[in-house]
Amino acid sequence: MGFFNWTERSPQVLQSGGVIGPDERLPWPQTGLMGIQHVIAMFGSTVLAPILMGFDPNMAVFMSGIGTLIFFLITGGRVPSYLGSSFAFIGVVIAATAYSGKGPNANIGVALGGIIACGAVYTLVGVIVQCVGTRWIERFMPPVVTGAIVAVIGLNLAGIPVKNMASNNFESWMQALTFVCVGLVAVLTRGMMQRLLILIGLLIASVLYAVLTNGLGMGKPLDLSGVINAPWFGMPSFHAPVFEAQAMLLIVPVVVILVAENLGHIKAVTAMTGKNLDPYMGRAFIGDGIATMVSGGVGGTGVTTYAENIGVMAATKIYSTAVFLVAALIAVLLGFSPKFGALIQAIPLPVMGGVSIVVFGLIAIAGAKIWVENRVDFSQNKNLIVAAITLILGTGDFTLKFGQFALGGIGTATFGAIILYALLDRKEAR
Repeated sequence: MGFFNWTERSPQVLQSGGVIGPDERLPWPQTGLMGIQHVIAMFGSTVLAPILMGFDPNMAVFMSGIGTLIFFLITGGRVPSYLGSSFAFIGVVIAATAYSGKGPNANIGVALGGIIACGAVYTLVGVIVQCVGTRWIERFMPPVVTGAIVAVIGLNLAGIPVKNMASNNFESWMQALTFVCVGLVAVLTRGMMQRLLILIGLLIASVLYAVLTNGLGMGKPLDLSGVINAPWFGMPSFHAPVFEAQAMLLIVPVVVILVAENLGHIKAVTAMTGKNLDPYMGRAFIGDGIATMVSGGVGGTGVTTYAENIGVMAATKIYSTAVFLVAALIAVLLGFSPKFGALIQAIPLPVMGGVSIVVFGLIAIAGAKIWVENRVDFSQNKNLIVAAITLILGTGDFTLKFGQFALGGIGTATFGAIILYALLDRKEAR
């Protein structure tokens, strides 16, 4: 299969219980609609992540499209995947830049330098995997380690919405109303509405906020003047990276999460399609790493493969890489609309806080899910100790200083989990 050489299949294939593989596609009109659906699926998360870090959401959406195109080219169009803003960067970026949680991040350049460094290490990991395979990664990062690290990402972020995104009692109640809205959408809806629970819950909560504030005067009114005044077309906000050793040391450990996410993505798609994508693992890491460096080089967030898009593929049985090519091009176009960016910025902070509580909680639960799905045996002391210590180091933001360098909670938890497991596993083997 070449880059743009898919075998066209009829929609009847799906009706008879078949699937559309990575090297196949539906007719272009249906492929285009599927591309739009994937953009919608990634939209809520890939826009939320930059806002929580003080980045330009237009740039994040734009670079998600560019990153997906880079990934597509480097994997030879063989791996179905969309690259969106990674939540794994949120905690370390906030720590590195001392971001307050509201408005543009004044120290964004420092974060970009760390993101580029992380992408470079990620690319190096991809080169090694391309040469020697993935067994060494699975050896150093078994499920007990990856599950603990993923859980820590969510737990470490918990204080941001709880302490910084509600300034009074009304806003705290608004946060609660928001996560209740998201929960109701998750439980009471089906199909694509359920897949878009974050986006739909956010929209419902924003309407309720407008009714309570603009209508009943219970809080700061929803202001849409920025949306009205923003032009339809314009350039996203570009920023130059600043390379500071301490920030890079803090952000680089995120590579462990990115590797775990991408590894899981490819394993999941392999299981769903019946086609072995392991030979493309190294190229997938390289593609994601280069996309992250390119994004960080112009002012975008670090990127990663998206679970939301795996869910859409699982629901539709369509794994065609042509769909992701279409989705990437749509995202690039959205990145050039300041009106779109202004609409995102108009979302009330407590509503965003309520959504953040859900998202960060889901990240934490995703770590526990890794343990459950891989049947991690917590009757083994090494697993119990590794998980317990990792969770507390990350949640309590345990920091180690090396001269002028400081390694924050996520960094100490990540390195600690890997080193501690290797030490305890060796001791147990003896």
